[in-house]
Amino acid sequence: MAAEPAQKKAKTTRTFLFSSESVNEGHPDKLCDQVSDAVLDACLREDPQSKVACETCAKDNMVMVAGEITTKAKLDYDKIVRAAVLQIGYDSYVDDLSSVDSKGLCDKTCEVLVRINKQSPDIAGGVHVGKTDMDVGAGDQGIMFGYASDETSDCMPLTHSMATRLGKTLTEVRKSGECWWLRPDGKTQVTIEYLQHADGSVEPKKIHTVVISTQHAEPLKAVRSKECAGYKGPEMTAPSMEAMNKEIEEKVIRRTLQNITLKNGQPALSLYGSHTHLHINPSGKFIIGGPQGDAGLTGRKIIIDTYGGWGAHGGGAFSGKDPTKVDRSAAYICRQMAKSVVTSGLSARCLVQLSYAIGVAKPLSLFVETYGTEKQGLDVDDITNILKIEFDCRPGAIAVSLALREPKYQETAAYCHFGREPYTKEGRKYFEWENAMDLKKYQTMKSDQVSASLKGSNYLAKWVD
Repeated sequence: MAAEPAQKKAKTTRTFLFSSESVNEGHPDKLCDQVSDAVLDACLREDPQSKVACETCAKDNMVMVAGEITTKAKLDYDKIVRAAVLQIGYDSYVDDLSSVDSKGLCDKTCEVLVRINKQSPDIAGGVHVGKTDMDVGAGDQGIMFGYASDETSDCMPLTHSMATRLGKTLTEVRKSGECWWLRPDGKTQVTIEYLQHADGSVEPKKIHTVVISTQHAEPLKAVRSKECAGYKGPEMTAPSMEAMNKEIEEKVIRRTLQNITLKNGQPALSLYGSHTHLHINPSGKFIIGGPQGDAGLTGRKIIIDTYGGWGAHGGGAFSGKDPTKVDRSAAYICRQMAKSVVTSGLSARCLVQLSYAIGVAKPLSLFVETYGTEKQGLDVDDITNILKIEFDCRPGAIAVSLALREPKYQETAAYCHFGREPYTKEGRKYFEWENAMDLKKYQTMKSDQVSASLKGSNYLAKWVD
């Protein structure tokens, strides 16, 4: 007897564990991402049409920027690098691994190396020279993905949302002085027990494990006046490791979970309890950090920048790239498409893929996966057609719709590019891709109506048939 087709098999529920990790802004790789985006912002601030591909490398007390940049902006790379390093909190370096005073990098004394050339004329000629804004081609070939899930209010996987926000809270309590003994470097990891329902949707049931490894001053010896430059208040001594860990549990873990809202409206703290395994600085002390502890490089945290292992990833990094680089811009529009599908109630989960060829404006392909969670009588093909009707994914169109030629990228370079609250500051639209498009009008349509709408649209001007 022939096997039953997969699509006709009865769906079942299952319970599973899934983990995601993140890193703080002081992690060496994340430091490099922020420097690369600081350079990009400096270019776009003076010349919105800048073509930028900037990589950063850091080791010990050295930061190097390298790449290809064509811009009318006048750049002081030394100043840009040192400002980014200081903003993160790296202000001391001692060339001695036994030193308890070295944070791992110093904004004032670090060596800044620059290896920047202009964009290749071959690439420029094929991508943008002589073309209108809407006809600008993709800066390279590649595949990009976007993902959304209805398990949290921001449509991000809870494992990754939690891991990312734990790191952000660590930085907030450090910079506010509440936990002044924390240092910039750090990592987080979260494991959650999920229930997958018969319809393909997933529901977090409990927080299984939390791991936090954070750089810190020397316990019981470090004093605040020496640890925190410019501090003029009463003298304080760093607490013991045990006391540090207790403060992290109260001021970082519990506080973070209280501020994450689940699908049912409850805080993620409702999933945390005595069943949760905690590993706070499990290796013991973590005093040596930053580039002194590990070399850093732009683009090595691409899963942390996206969905924590959920969905899929095309392999391209984001930071240091202008909007013609579809590794970045197309990943942003993929997220907006996936989130729009989920927030409009067309499916509970959604993965979107785009592909491009260098110099070609129209995407070569559009793929949608809803994991069987599609609703309202529509199937995946219908949802794919809806996205073709409503979205224009040519690089020039993405740059306009998401306002990507504005100097606002350094803010995206730490704590994930997605799941962030969109806002406008000084006329710039930050995280515009998190503003989902309202697609609810399609909830009441049948497949033939969607097909008719597609045929009546101008989709062939935007997509390859």
